[in-house]
Amino acid sequence: MGLSSKQIKQLRAEGHRLKLKPVVTIGQKGLSENLHSEIDAALRHHELIKLRIPAMDKPGKRQLSELICEHHQAYLVESIGSVIVIYRLNKESDRYQAVLKP
Repeated sequence: MGLSSKQIKQLRAEGHRLKLKPVVTIGQKGLSENLHSEIDAALRHHELIKLRIPAMDKPGKRQLSELICEHHQAYLVESIGSVIVIYRLNKESDRYQAVLKP
């Protein structure tokens, strides 16, 4: 299941409406197994989360974002500055089903 541009736009709006704060901060040393487990737990619980990533150039930031999304089977919703918003469906929750209906 891929997300349409309309669904991504709705998730972006939902992130702003909820005034999400970054739940995981990735330091200069990069990703570790502990960080991956924290991201996974946050996605399981919240579905839509913000991450603070280290300041880097655009290609580096894009590559790190793609790596995180690929590792956690998540979708990149938004990337502004050093903050990214990602989403992963939790089949046991219907929190964002109204937002994501086709």
